[in-house]
Amino acid sequence: MYAIVESGSITQTFNNPRKLVINNIRYSTKIYSLWSVEEKKAIGLYEVEYDNTNKKDEAWYINTNQTLAYDSSGDKVVASYGTATAKAIADVNEVDDNGDPLLDSNGDQIVTKGLKTVKKEMIDQQCAGILQPSDWRVIKAKETSTTMNSAWKTWRAAVRTKCNSMQTQIDGAANVDALAALFTYTEQEDKSVTRPLGEFPIKE
Repeated sequence: MYAIVESGSITQTFNNPRKLVINNIRYSTKIYSLWSVEEKKAIGLYEVEYDNTNKKDEAWYINTNQTLAYDSSGDKVVASYGTATAKAIADVNEVDDNGDPLLDSNGDQIVTKGLKTVKKEMIDQQCAGILQPSDWRVIKAKETSTTMNSAWKTWRAAVRTKCNSMQTQIDGAANVDALAALFTYTEQEDKSVTRPLGEFPIKE
């Protein structure tokens, strides 16, 4: 992105190189590639610098729009974010301006799912996806009145147990940062990469 600065204020912004008229002088697009940074600044043409200091992971936070500002001390134009807002961690029962419940077509109150519910549903889906290929073993055992292989039964039980423990960890997160930390992989002393939430057991 580019900005035109006149008398210390940003007067124009644009994304791609284009012809310019500044102080009644016409400039072709060649100046973008042929002129030095200082030469372009001398006529008020700045390439925007991006400051992502306040930008946070959009999986967990809602970032503000970027704000452009001319920094006279550094002689640069900077696009920066404001303070990010954490997404709701708990479900929200929606209400109207009067505080009355907002209802869906069935007459039930509309509920916006919080991050905990979203992540727990994700874990449920992962668990189901892991178990699904071996569901036929359970069905066969029931239909033929036989016993399923003990190794498969033990592994399936371990998957469900891990699913429940993951969801307990999610429920126990005090805030968005604590919840995000459960899913964050870090390198350990033994060079392995793990996350606090752990992983589902693998059938050997």
